[in-house]
Amino acid sequence: MKKIAIFSLFASCLLFSSCDVLQEVANKALSEPSLSEIGQGLKEALKNGISKGADALSQRDGYFKSAYKILLPADVRKVTDKLKNVPGFTNIENELLEKMNRGAEDAAKEAKPIFVSAITGMTFSDATNILLGSDNAATQYLNRTTSTQLYEKFNPKIVASLDKIGANNLWKKAADAYNKIPLVTKVNSDLDDYVTKEALKGLFAKIEEEEKNIRRNKGSRSSELLKKVFAKQDGNRK
Repeated sequence: MKKIAIFSLFASCLLFSSCDVLQEVANKALSEPSLSEIGQGLKEALKNGISKGADALSQRDGYFKSAYKILLPADVRKVTDKLKNVPGFTNIENELLEKMNRGAEDAAKEAKPIFVSAITGMTFSDATNILLGSDNAATQYLNRTTSTQLYEKFNPKIVASLDKIGANNLWKKAADAYNKIPLVTKVNSDLDDYVTKEALKGLFAKIEEEEKNIRRNKGSRSSELLKKVFAKQDGNRK
């Protein structure tokens, strides 16, 4: 009789334990985001981050007085160092630095629609792989899918911006003056390609910063969908 009672107690415990497990499984299933939710949530997060990043860089001093400041290339510094004592070029380095960065700030306005288009075309599979990937998985995806198009959009804008603010003309005059100095190695008077590439490098670095923020900072998840989707990422990293 005692053995039967013990067996009955054990069976009851097993039954209730199974119910708890089933309930836990059911709760987990309800909280698990669907593929559609992962796609929507990741796209929402990326659009928010891109808007914030691109808007920040397109503001005055977005490049010039930030961690993404575009510096003079070695060839240009070589020229400015030589021309510091030449009348009309004494402040050439500071002038070029500011004008290059102003051109990048002007061009950064072109980035957002290109990024948004790439995000909109993202598949569920892309979204899931990005969500469960590294802290910069989305930035890497955008770099792969938008770099060529961004360059094609940025470069004419950089050219126009540098022309508008006089940077190209200033650099051409400086380069021409330098190239007239005896025995120096001639330098290219074209700044456009360099500034475009550096502007894009800064742009992707800023987007990566925003991506890391939403991945690591739960307070930056501004909607229930974002909280649900990125909880899956959090759980995957435990």
